[in-house]
Amino acid sequence: MTRTKTGGLGVRDLTDEMVVDHCPPAADTAPPRDVHVPGRHVAEVARHPDGRLAVITWSSPEIDPGLLHPALHVIRDGEITDLGPTPADAGKPVWWNDEVCYLALTPPHLQGGNAVFDQHHRNLTEGLPGCPTDLIQDDGHAPIMVVATGLDTEFHRLGHGLLGRITGAHRPRGGHADQLGDVEWGVQERLRYRARDGLDLDGLLVLPPNKTRRDGPFPLITLIHGGPYDRWSDDFQLHWVPSAQWFAHQGFASFLPNPRGSLGRGHEFAAAVAGRVGQEEWHDVETGIDLLVEQGVADPDRLGISGWSHGGFMAAWATTRTDRFKAALVGAGISDWPKLIEKGEWGTFEAALGDSPEHSPLTYADRIRTPLLIVHGAEDTNVPLEQAELLHRAVRHSELVVYPGEGHSLKAREHRLDLLNRARRLFATL
Repeated sequence: MTRTKTGGLGVRDLTDEMVVDHCPPAADTAPPRDVHVPGRHVAEVARHPDGRLAVITWSSPEIDPGLLHPALHVIRDGEITDLGPTPADAGKPVWWNDEVCYLALTPPHLQGGNAVFDQHHRNLTEGLPGCPTDLIQDDGHAPIMVVATGLDTEFHRLGHGLLGRITGAHRPRGGHADQLGDVEWGVQERLRYRARDGLDLDGLLVLPPNKTRRDGPFPLITLIHGGPYDRWSDDFQLHWVPSAQWFAHQGFASFLPNPRGSLGRGHEFAAAVAGRVGQEEWHDVETGIDLLVEQGVADPDRLGISGWSHGGFMAAWATTRTDRFKAALVGAGISDWPKLIEKGEWGTFEAALGDSPEHSPLTYADRIRTPLLIVHGAEDTNVPLEQAELLHRAVRHSELVVYPGEGHSLKAREHRLDLLNRARRLFATL
């Protein structure tokens, strides 16, 4: 498919295949201590070679409401020029053709994915089939836009088009990877299928080492990513959150779906989950599971599900929709959306996803027959610990593990290892 120019960005033929190993390092946008804008909180700064500063500020240092009301400024020799309010969650300022560009959420949604805007706050990526994820200053050249496109990652030079694409990296490379020697890794496969309403979807399938589809059916664990504005990309799936390669070495196949709400398929796809968490989004996941069962890859009697953050919510939600899962891992997940909106640090953003008890696993906890392993950081301010405690109290056949000193992600090595081993024991029952 060939794309014509979109908003002056020169998005060219997206079918060109070119693997790039790296891109230029991002400019340091951390705000210098001597940058001040009266009455505003300085969030990010980008410096022009002539000394001018592009400055993004918040209305408050707090995420909510600060991130909801950003603004753009240019400072030259101490003189501040206000360029007006930006869409929510503005960041990554860069200089291009003597003006400023930045990333922000696509209006009017707070769950619609990012777009690139110029300093007049015009959307330069409207209609782009992928999702911009980063802007990188490259002094002397036009900035580079990083774009999530399906399972791949692309690099575009603003105004000049495609530089290259990363199409997949199924083995670890460099750094600690060299210490892994000849470890056999699970076989990774790209999936493409259609939702119940005909929407195109993608995802990944990872099989145990040295196995093929013909060796199925396998016990299958469905892994739900966070966000929901995130995605599984076609790269090496070994992480501290129980991951596909970790499970592959336990003899499990893993299904990694990108349901609607994910990044990688443009604004409308991302915005489709706004106010509808767990609805069509869940059907997209289940349709993929059904397909793998039908194809003889997955054993319908040996299914598990796991996720972290929004993925943790989806794992809990899934057990209120069906009894087909024999075990579920709910990591840092949401069980009660109204309480999350009230007490989480992203309240208004969460309200754009689900603001009713009808969206909450807790409302349907009496339906849950699946054994749950609920894990949470004690100091999580994104999804407060209360969310895990509420679900644990409501589901008697659940186990709650709280990691002291941890936030929304686990940092301590001993906690990560404990989580991986608990997940291994949980799904060994499949």
